[in-house]
Amino acid sequence: MRNSQRGITLLGFIIVLAVVGLFAYVGMKLFPMYSEYYSVRSAMKGLASEPGIANTDPRKIQDLFFRRLYISYSENVKPEHVKIKRVGAGWQMDVKYEVRKPLIANLDVVGKFESTQMLTRTGAVD
Repeated sequence: MRNSQRGITLLGFIIVLAVVGLFAYVGMKLFPMYSEYYSVRSAMKGLASEPGIANTDPRKIQDLFFRRLYISYSENVKPEHVKIKRVGAGWQMDVKYEVRKPLIANLDVVGKFESTQMLTRTGAVD
């Protein structure tokens, strides 16, 4: 009785490698977009915890927000993407932006990101 070996062929290995490589490539394109979004969320939550933010001028709030984003090298969020409006005794900050990155040939990956944060903390103003 002859014992035959079974396993993946070279062609099968190349196909599996190509699929894994494609997913890794797409992941490398998507990771910076989501990393930037989490930086935006972190900056907004940081602003919400600032003492006296509810009594601060909207231009000052926007300036503080973009200073926090500058630290994380955020390049897709522009001032026109940020809306600040008065709600009750505080502010509501809305950030809505879109990121488009080339993927393969004429295919692009598009990410639409939206975040809202209430800025209601009162306290001493610096």
